[in-house]
Amino acid sequence: MILLRWFAIAGQLTAITVAQQFYGLRLELGLCYLAVGASIIANLIAIFVFPENKRLTETQNMLMVLFDLLQLSFLLFLTGGLHNPFALLMLGPVTISAAALTLRSTVFLGGCAILLVSFLAQFNFPLRTEQGFILAIPDVFVFGNWIALIIAIVFISAYSIRITSEVNSMADALSATQMALSREQKLTDLGGVVAAAAHELGTPLATIKLASGELFEELDDRPDLQEDAALIREQADRCRDILRDMGRAGKDDLHLRQAPLRAVLEEAAEPHMDRGKEIEFDIMGPEMAQPSILRKPEIIHGVRNLVQNAVDFAQQQIWVEASWTDDAIALRIMDDGRGFPPQLIGRIGDPFMKRRKSASEKNSRPGYEGMGLGLFIAKTLLERSGAELSFANGREAGPRGTVETDSGIGAVVEVKWRRRDIDAVSGDAPVPVGENQRIPV
Repeated sequence: MILLRWFAIAGQLTAITVAQQFYGLRLELGLCYLAVGASIIANLIAIFVFPENKRLTETQNMLMVLFDLLQLSFLLFLTGGLHNPFALLMLGPVTISAAALTLRSTVFLGGCAILLVSFLAQFNFPLRTEQGFILAIPDVFVFGNWIALIIAIVFISAYSIRITSEVNSMADALSATQMALSREQKLTDLGGVVAAAAHELGTPLATIKLASGELFEELDDRPDLQEDAALIREQADRCRDILRDMGRAGKDDLHLRQAPLRAVLEEAAEPHMDRGKEIEFDIMGPEMAQPSILRKPEIIHGVRNLVQNAVDFAQQQIWVEASWTDDAIALRIMDDGRGFPPQLIGRIGDPFMKRRKSASEKNSRPGYEGMGLGLFIAKTLLERSGAELSFANGREAGPRGTVETDSGIGAVVEVKWRRRDIDAVSGDAPVPVGENQRIPV
């Protein structure tokens, strides 16, 4: 704000000097320099009173913009009002307010600007030449300037508010996407750590079980100690079962980075398998020939969000179809719900996209307030992995290989990758197989 004001001060002094020296206009120099001096004093106070890292409050920012608006209006009042072509600069403070301040402050400042423009259209000191001639444009042009400025104030304010809101929403949504991706990456890393722990702890637990078994047999004459040995063996068996459930792969097992296409899809859908809806997987091709793809967090979390959205809106059934060719891998997720709202299909994937729910939706899904953030995260993450997404409604026919349901197909989401982008064997970034580590005994 201070820097912008210095530029405004320099421009105002230049305009006053040029108007007087080169064009011979008779200005109220004392009052004009008073108006410019007020801006200089305000800037100096702001520099010396507030530290450089001072963050102004909403009210302080609004007052600063209001001061600039009033100062500019006073200067225009002294130099012809709307007869002065520099009246267009009245849009500057309002635009800054719309981009940086809240809606309430912008409405207040916009209203003040309209009142000031209306005042300047009727009351002002006329511009005079050295010979005493008054420089004025016809009244119809003054009226046109007044209307144009009012329309510009309203339009530019609304436009700036809209753009700023979109930018802020996108920034918030991208931040949420980064958090989701980071969480998925941590879970993936944690899975490798768990697998490595299961691998390494297997041998010492087996040793503990063997030693406790021998102690149990040798302590027949000491029942109290024999019970302790039995307890140690029992707890070792329990630890073995826990580790077996946590993971079987060894540390640095390169197979953790890839999996068959169906396995990745089932892993992505697993958190939503027990939510009262049936999820059916259809792999359109021989199981033995299905591709092995990269287990990227972006793919798993993105597909998981798409499945979650389908489960949220389905009546009973969700279909997950996968197919592939030598050049592409395609995925289609469908449900038997009501489908996407037709008026919003073109905007699906935008963050914080709300719509008013119908009475039936409120009754069937109370407390749910969709914001479009889940689909935005899914779309962003999957596109990062190289996918192309399309959204549609398909209530005309059932999926290939299934019987058409009574309600037909609702929402359809299609995801398509170039095979080389995610194929873990023949793609652009294949995973080296390597050799499994031998378990030390």
